[in-house]
Amino acid sequence: MWDMNEIVRVRHVRDYVCYVEFDDGLSGEIDLIAYLNKGPVFAALADIEAFKQVGIDGGTLSWPSGADIAPERVYELLCSPSAPLKTFK
Repeated sequence: MWDMNEIVRVRHVRDYVCYVEFDDGLSGEIDLIAYLNKGPVFAALADIEAFKQVGIDGGTLSWPSGADIAPERVYELLCSPSAPLKTFK
């Protein structure tokens, strides 16, 4: 049974910060700069123009370079009190 929330909206805000909204209404800004050091697939996102191409594929944050971040991880980051950046809208 699928009980995971899906990302329904994402937009680049500034630098490596994205506004993310889930299907249950949770939303906020999250700084994803730490992902640039998570391996070669994310290294291409150091180019801010490449990072700005963020989109949604199957409820997951994704980029044309092949990089993606699972929705459950993004959800966890948004809910974490120690999130790098979190401003709920």
